[in-house]
Amino acid sequence: MNFLVTGAAGFLGSALANRLAREGHQVRGLDDLSAGDPARLEPNVLFTRGDVINRPKLWTLLQDVDCVYHLAARVSVPESVIYPREYNTVNVGGTVSVMEAMRDVGVKRVVLISSGAVYGDQDVEPFTEQTPPEPASPYAVSKLSAEFYVRTIGALWGIETVVLRVFNAYGPGQPLPAAHPPVIPHFLRQTARGGTLVIHGKGLQSRDFVYITDIVEAMVAAATASTIDRLVMNIGSGTKTSIRTLAQYVIEAVGEGAEWMYLDEQDPGPSQMRADISLAREKLGYQPRVSLQEGLGLMVAQDPRFQPAPRE
Repeated sequence: MNFLVTGAAGFLGSALANRLAREGHQVRGLDDLSAGDPARLEPNVLFTRGDVINRPKLWTLLQDVDCVYHLAARVSVPESVIYPREYNTVNVGGTVSVMEAMRDVGVKRVVLISSGAVYGDQDVEPFTEQTPPEPASPYAVSKLSAEFYVRTIGALWGIETVVLRVFNAYGPGQPLPAAHPPVIPHFLRQTARGGTLVIHGKGLQSRDFVYITDIVEAMVAAATASTIDRLVMNIGSGTKTSIRTLAQYVIEAVGEGAEWMYLDEQDPGPSQMRADISLAREKLGYQPRVSLQEGLGLMVAQDPRFQPAPRE
């Protein structure tokens, strides 16, 4: 098959593109490199630097493509609070641009990578796909808007659409931006360096952490599975872990002691998150295989950033 992966130089996009290319598919990757790194991509991925707003470039890249994976997005919840207009432009406007270009060229399926953040704070968990979204950040609003655009435009123009709501992804090679780094690589690096882990509130807020190879399995299956047109599916581990428990697991994985402190300021994200993954299990054969403790161990073993310095 022929694929276009937008956001191909990012953490999830590169893992997906490399997997598809290794399986013998023709894979074209598009990324504006605002956060991605093309060095993550294997040589047989045909990479183009560019923006998803550039429709002429999309028209060229979409020729003979069977399925588009749309991952290009800005992804930081705290950053979106500061820059909501930019998040709307990229995450919503970019999605509409991709859908228009697919219509123009005649591509028949798109897999949109959305986020569990669209659920926001809920009184009942785990979250099913029927749980009414309560987005609590501009990022979450932008991803939910993208979902509606994809499904509505797909229905109007005869494009098959699949939406995967990915929960808290992690794994080796995950970027560590200076501002608002993801919690797992941040905690691992701090522990490896002998630093202090800062925990918001009392550390009782929970997340559904899902390892990157499990997410890629779901994404690969979504390109060819039948009877999934118009569906939204949760992709998580199906278990929740408090931030306090995560800190303990990180210390065990690194094998070094670490100090931690509590910050009264609350995390801007939801207080509880756990995905009901029964629909993805039924439709995609999805079965997460890597536990959080195993995944943390793999990150430490494979990523030198998270390995403690040798003792004198």
